[in-house]
Amino acid sequence: MNRFTDDGATTHVCFVSRVRRDRLEEYKAAHAAVWPEMLEALAETGWHDYRLFLGADGLLVGVLRTDDYERAQRDMAAREVNERWQAAMKDFFEPAEGRPDEGFVQLEEVFHLESQLDAARRAG
Repeated sequence: MNRFTDDGATTHVCFVSRVRRDRLEEYKAAHAAVWPEMLEALAETGWHDYRLFLGADGLLVGVLRTDDYERAQRDMAAREVNERWQAAMKDFFEPAEGRPDEGFVQLEEVFHLESQLDAARRAG
């Protein structure tokens, strides 16, 4: 889990995945109009300030704040709307087997400007 926190209770999480290049425009369109019940479920299960960034090569980068990423994933996986959303999104991803949300590769945060600035100021 990410070691840098904003306020002691929340942490940033970053993950990557890969969208098929031939489906990029469709993927963007789907995310321009996410189902309201999906949006509510994400917020209710602890996904805050959740953003997705998509490269022209299909690289998908997600970032969010949460107090417990494992719990947020588990609670979201238990939602019926998530089952439907994952089924609708499945064919957008490489590889297309399994649920897309189970294929996220979490990245380790190795630098945080504010943490290092605070430490340097305390030491100085």
